[in-house]
Amino acid sequence: MTFTQEIQQGIPDQLPKPKPYDTERNHAPKRKEILTTEKKKLALRNALRYFDKKHHATLLPEFKAELEEYGRIYMYRFRPDYDMYARPIHEYPGKSQQAKAIMLMIQNNLDYAVAQHPHELITYGGNGAVFQNWAQYLLTMQYLSQMTDEQTLAMYSGHPMGLFPSHKDAPRVVVTNGMMIPNYSKPDDWEKFNALGVTQYGQMTAGSFMYIGPQGIVHGTTITVLNGFRKINKQPQGGLFVTSGLGGMSGAQPKAGNISGCVTVCAEVNKKATQTRHEQGWVDEVISNVTELANRVRKAVSEKETVSIAYDGNVVDVWEHFAKENIKIDLGSDQTSLHNPWAGGYYPAGMSYEEANDMMANDPETFKEKVQESLRRHAAAIKKHTEKGTYFFDYGNAFLLEASRAGADILSEEPNKEFIYPSYVQDIMGPMCFDYGFGPFRWVCTSGKPEDLQKTDEIASEVLQELMNDSPKEIQQQMQDNIKWIKGAQENKLVVGSQARILYADANGRTKIASAFNKAIKDGKIGPVVLGRDHHDVSGTDSPYRETSNIYDGSRFTADMAIQNVIGDSFRGATWVSIHNGGGVGWGEVINGGFGMVLDGTIDAQRRLESMLFWDVNNGIARRSWARNDGAVFAIKRAMDNNPNLQVTLPNFVDDDLL
Repeated sequence: MTFTQEIQQGIPDQLPKPKPYDTERNHAPKRKEILTTEKKKLALRNALRYFDKKHHATLLPEFKAELEEYGRIYMYRFRPDYDMYARPIHEYPGKSQQAKAIMLMIQNNLDYAVAQHPHELITYGGNGAVFQNWAQYLLTMQYLSQMTDEQTLAMYSGHPMGLFPSHKDAPRVVVTNGMMIPNYSKPDDWEKFNALGVTQYGQMTAGSFMYIGPQGIVHGTTITVLNGFRKINKQPQGGLFVTSGLGGMSGAQPKAGNISGCVTVCAEVNKKATQTRHEQGWVDEVISNVTELANRVRKAVSEKETVSIAYDGNVVDVWEHFAKENIKIDLGSDQTSLHNPWAGGYYPAGMSYEEANDMMANDPETFKEKVQESLRRHAAAIKKHTEKGTYFFDYGNAFLLEASRAGADILSEEPNKEFIYPSYVQDIMGPMCFDYGFGPFRWVCTSGKPEDLQKTDEIASEVLQELMNDSPKEIQQQMQDNIKWIKGAQENKLVVGSQARILYADANGRTKIASAFNKAIKDGKIGPVVLGRDHHDVSGTDSPYRETSNIYDGSRFTADMAIQNVIGDSFRGATWVSIHNGGGVGWGEVINGGFGMVLDGTIDAQRRLESMLFWDVNNGIARRSWARNDGAVFAIKRAMDNNPNLQVTLPNFVDDDLL
């Protein structure tokens, strides 16, 4: 069968042959045993409903074996035979250009070069899934190939509920992931209901089809590292940044360190993840001995090298050994997947990767104890360094939250400060970027042509340079950082998977850049472009320990902003919208929303981008302004001056002496 025929057939009527388990691929860890015998039967019933009854007798023992072996039913047999990658948009079958763009983005999320566990349909973070199983993938792609611009596909946690009549200005796809009743949103609830096949953890851009490989976070990490060094009044050259994680999102850290110009040490326990990043050129060197690592770091720091080093082992050993050797760490963080601490997100010190995986699956209670013991050691070792001047920040991965739950000595007694260390959003991204409306705007060139990406880089650079000439002093630094980033984007070789780019821009910048793209498409200079953003943005995410951690009016535990964002995007012109429970800091800890928008050079696309991009950012600025954040008050007043239809309630400030 051709690629087109395979897409159009959906779930095949004749069963494909079983596929062998590919040991060359990075696979998801076995999920813990949580279902009763009766619930296992229910999980099997749920899985078999995708298939004609004539296949049930064949598939039942196979799915039962998957459930027992891996803790989930992935339906490996139905994994497509074709290569998984983002093809040029014209190669996708269909009646809707917008639907073809969505198929492209789905395949990019599952590209072997992009996805963390591609055979389990997991893009990043250990459990950030695009779909729960391969039947859902096949059915979704079939629906998208049939869709017209008068239909909308409703997606329930990876399951395509079906095509419903709508209209051309409605979203083509509406995605919900993990939207649990609040009392059923604890970590074990995810284990249970995901095993049943009725919900999934979409992370942020995994389940919303907008992941663009680790480039997506390289830019944010670069800005964070640069501003981290600014906070301690030190140039990155000759500075040392120590962190951990080389998986999906965390793999961006050594690359960001190189772009910033410092010495980076990034520990990783999974040798396959380390090997992948080294082969991609995202980390320069790999060292397995902690003594050798210390000697190499001393040399790199003294000679002010720009170099990234992967430590093939546990980061706790690095912190402890560097304290013993009196090696000065300037910046410290952590990006293990602690939103998922008991199922492969964090590996305890003193155990091999294989030993930990075995204990995780077969003795989960002891594994939890080992993780918490390691977190206490981890926090204690960090404290030895911070007492000597290290600036440590939580990278929004729930490190401080889980360390506090483990009993580590990290709680603060200061008002408005839960932990002794800040979240990077509290100290850096919130006040310096999000409050002013700057966040991770991104785009994908659907032609698949590198020359189209280069043209969009040039267009964006020209637009930013023009805007900077008239921008107020309050946002000059952000503008300069972005111009430097986009001008160096090609030489830093950031593309993994689709021809995509990211930069931090405010509503004005996003609208001007998108308008310039739309004109270039109309003029035939480039092919259609998909716009999007990370959910980790000004307006899309309510996350009290990350995106909204610098909201101090008590509303950081509410989720109105994220819900309003997605509803507003959907009727202002987004091609698809998504809303998720979980993402970054964990199931039950955050609600986050995103969008995708297809630019095709038409007047309709111009109308939609002007309406939607303005709301997508200013919704968040308005909320941050109402929380009395000075930067946001400045930004929303500026937005109101520029658009007379915008009228926002502004806060009155209360005199502290009066209180």
